[in-house]
Amino acid sequence: MLGELDNNTLEELLKTELLGRIGCHNNGITYIVPVHYVYESPYIYAHSASGMKIDLMRKNPEVCFEVDHVENFFNWKSAICWGTFEELTSVEESEQAMQKLIRRIEPYLAKAEDSHPSHGIADMAHDIGSSKELVLYRIKLNKKTGRFEQRNTPPDRTQEI
Repeated sequence: MLGELDNNTLEELLKTELLGRIGCHNNGITYIVPVHYVYESPYIYAHSASGMKIDLMRKNPEVCFEVDHVENFFNWKSAICWGTFEELTSVEESEQAMQKLIRRIEPYLAKAEDSHPSHGIADMAHDIGSSKELVLYRIKLNKKTGRFEQRNTPPDRTQEI
C-alpha cells in the first residue's frame, strides 16, 4: 500500500531519524548533502564546517530537507520539508544548538578517544574550533509532506508485470 503520512507519523519520523539531506540552490547550482540533525518543531538544528552548503544557504536561505526510514524495498517512509536557513550567531543560541546535537548523537558514537559529536569538523575532539570554522544553524520548517509504502509480503516475482 502506498500512502501519505499523517501529521503524527511525519513528526515522529523527523524526531527519530539521525540523518537527513539538505537541498540548497543558488546561481544555477543545486547541492544536496547529508547532515546529522536534531528536530524540535518547527526547527531542524545542524552544524557544518564552512563550505559550499553554507555559502549557498547564506546566499539563498530557502532550502529543502528530506529524511527517510527504509526497512526494505517495499517498506519505507519519507518526509520532504521546506524551510528557511537561519545561521545561529549568538554564543548562547550556538551553545544550546550544539548541546542538542551532542545529546542526540552521543549515544551512537564509539567510545574511542578520537570519537566526538563534531565528526567531520575536526579529526580529533581537541581540534574542534582550531582547524575549521564551525557553523551552527537551524532551518525553520514552513511546509512538510510525507509518503510511505507498506507491504507485509513482497510481490510474487514469478508473475509478469
